[in-house]
Amino acid sequence: MNLCNRLLHAFVGRQVPLEVGGQDFNIDLLFYRLNLRCYVVIELKACDFDPSFVSELNMYRNVVDDILRHPDDKPTIGLLLVKGANRTIVEYSLAGSPNPIGVAEWEDQLARILPEELKSSLPSVEEIEKELEEK
Repeated sequence: MNLCNRLLHAFVGRQVPLEVGGQDFNIDLLFYRLNLRCYVVIELKACDFDPSFVSELNMYRNVVDDILRHPDDKPTIGLLLVKGANRTIVEYSLAGSPNPIGVAEWEDQLARILPEELKSSLPSVEEIEKELEEK
């Protein structure tokens, strides 16, 4: 990967804390895409897709847009990585939403979407599963 490709994204943090309406929440992974000029919120779920996950991810997107987004930035992108997904349920859950949200099965996708230099600083799939099971 050349230097230009490595500079297209920035890792902001994992388990990024948010306080919303007096309640505490954590964004699993937060990136900033330099070439797109937008934040990317990634939520990891160690279970099959549930339509309620879209609502949670959309809330995180909205908070990031409200608190972190610069007026020149594009809207935040949400990416939900789940253990498994029924394509029909996912399509109905996202239908009609104008917000940039995507759903993918993380067992196949996680290794492909993360840059090599960030993989060592992020938890393994096993660590993520363990952490999510404890919640």
